Amino acid sequence: MNKKWIMRFLGLGILGLLLIQLIPFGHDHTNPPIVAEPKWSSPQARALVKEHCFQCHSNETQWTWYSNIAPASWLIAEDVIAARSRFNFSDWNKNPGELDEMKEEIQEGAMPPIQYWAFHPSSRMDQQQKQDLIHALESSVQDGETSSRFGGLR
Repeated sequence: MNKKWIMRFLGLGILGLLLIQLIPFGHDHTNPPIVAEPKWSSPQARALVKEHCFQCHSNETQWTWYSNIAPASWLIAEDVIAARSRFNFSDWNKNPGELDEMKEEIQEGAMPPIQYWAFHPSSRMDQQQKQDLIHALESSVQDGETSSRFGGLR
């Protein structure tokens, strides 16, 4: 391949990346209000679940700078939308999680998913961290029990 073709290919790639920024999906980074959370067994349990799960499974997502750049913005927005639809710690009355499913996903290493921990290596959990998180969930997540954001343990 000669230098001229390489420059054209590179130019088209850059133009393509610029053009996909115009696609509107993935740019809305608002977090809905926090409505209800599980009745946390302790502030420590909430802090542990927040550390490992809230980034996607709550309305307290902290949007990174690269979540504004397509195609990363598309992937991140889709992951957060899907995670909140499975269960949402910030809207527990509407969308509570199934404890057995949560425990299984954590134990098998499916949570956090690879696309998350690849960019956040500290989110990978060893066996002890998995057990601590499962214990925090077991002690806090019970069917039909919620607390308002400003009531219960925080």
